[in-house]
Amino acid sequence: MQARYPLAAALAWACLASGAQAQVRIGFMGELSGPQAMLGQDMYDGFMLAVEQEGGKLGGIPVAIVRRDSQLKPEVATQIADELIEREKVALVAGMTFSNVAMAVTRKFAAAQVFMVSGNAGPSPTAGSACSPFFFSAAKQNDQFAEASGTYARQQGYARVIALAPNYQAGKDFVAGFKRNYGQPLADEIYTPLAQLDFSAEITRIAAARPDAVYAFYPGANGVAFVRAYGQAGLLGKIPLLTNAAADGTNLPALKEAALGVFNSSNWGPDLPNAENRQFVAAFEAKYGRIPSEYAAQSYDSARLIGSALKATGGKVDDKQALGKALRAADFKSVRGNFRFNTNNYPIQDFYMFVAARDAQGRVSLKTVSKPLSDAKDSFHAQCRMS
Repeated sequence: MQARYPLAAALAWACLASGAQAQVRIGFMGELSGPQAMLGQDMYDGFMLAVEQEGGKLGGIPVAIVRRDSQLKPEVATQIADELIEREKVALVAGMTFSNVAMAVTRKFAAAQVFMVSGNAGPSPTAGSACSPFFFSAAKQNDQFAEASGTYARQQGYARVIALAPNYQAGKDFVAGFKRNYGQPLADEIYTPLAQLDFSAEITRIAAARPDAVYAFYPGANGVAFVRAYGQAGLLGKIPLLTNAAADGTNLPALKEAALGVFNSSNWGPDLPNAENRQFVAAFEAKYGRIPSEYAAQSYDSARLIGSALKATGGKVDDKQALGKALRAADFKSVRGNFRFNTNNYPIQDFYMFVAARDAQGRVSLKTVSKPLSDAKDSFHAQCRMS
């Protein structure tokens, strides 16, 4: 009997004969629209740079990336999770820009034995009491950036500090982290709606209080609006502004000179002096025409982490125990330098304080000031009882 599709049959046989591998399907879920799209886009660009550098592979294994926009809506994220699990049959999910979205889908992916490799979100429950063998952070636990800022504020001797953040999981985590390492009561805590872009009332409140310093966690468009308002009120240069996400690599292109002198703590900066980072920054700038952010760097590392696991397992993703063990080994070179996993699948790594300053090309970028935390473990790992 003659085959109905001789060409298709011949191609299929050729693939089998040559030992061609099937693609491993990987979901990428991030905020890719709305005011916070710059964060998700930088993460996606960083992730895809790693894929493209290997010619559509990770760890030598062909991969198919299924990109989805969670729109900063947990209810949308849960629908996407169902789609990725049931229809797309993904083995792993990367991305995860915001913690409220990550929290909405963590249990669903774990129940389906789909590994989550977060490139940014690090909500405290997933590092502690709600840790899971199917959740890995290639980024940090939310509190840690803030813990670095709190350590720096204590080292500088700031006696009165006001903290501001959006009123959601990550915002509360960041302020809690700052307080933990700052070690003394705050002069004030201000929580604002997640979508708020007008900070005139809060700036007036800060000006009247005249603190020694201000700590602010505002990602994306919120950070641009806050830093601009702070500068326009004449506070920048008078009251030191310590931030997380407000003056990072995603916001500096919009803020430009308005960000000069603003501090930002992070686990990564473009001037970190290691070979992997120099290669990454050069490749990212060549491809996208901009300086990468910590979001891009963490997401690039998450792709390389996944690649190391796929290489170790030969692309076999059905053996969940073997894949999880390979992820925990973290056998890749991070753009951050020091990187290894703790018992809760969160990194042990260094954290730095940066300041927005001009680089050698005259661009506004981040310059390393100090390293407040070395080989730091998150504050929740002892609560993790990994099953």
